[in-house]
Amino acid sequence: MAQKKKVLMVCLGNSCRSPIAEAVFSDQLKRMNLNNFWEVDSAAILQYHVNKSPEPRAMNTLNKNGITQYTHKARMIKKEDFYKFDWIFGMDRDIVCELCDIQPEDGRAKIELLGKYDPTGQLDIRDPLFDDDSIGFEKAFEQANRSIKEFLNIYSDLN
Repeated sequence: MAQKKKVLMVCLGNSCRSPIAEAVFSDQLKRMNLNNFWEVDSAAILQYHVNKSPEPRAMNTLNKNGITQYTHKARMIKKEDFYKFDWIFGMDRDIVCELCDIQPEDGRAKIELLGKYDPTGQLDIRDPLFDDDSIGFEKAFEQANRSIKEFLNIYSDLN
């Protein structure tokens, strides 16, 4: 069996957008029967939420959309991640720039915007953390879902 392809989702604090994207990716793997071929994780570029669970509104959004078996503790991206993962997806352009700045010269991960795969053309997933409600979390979920489905449709033939 071929080695699993590995994907890392990254946002600022690993409490909203990247955990949502990780959970959606994992859910899509189950739906498409691709668990034997792919792995997914998520991380932060800042240490605000390290070792904490995702934001409650993120978890509520996942639950509302049928993803009920997700657990995660926020972590910082590490140098090893640039060697371990095939793709590292930033949730917005600023994060992608930061990832490119910290990637070791010989790192093998392909750094991209997750939104690059959004068929509606929405490149950046806006950070909903400081919203007063859950609308931004729903929007982040929808965009991640569209982008991940498109990505997996393109790359699932790598198996």
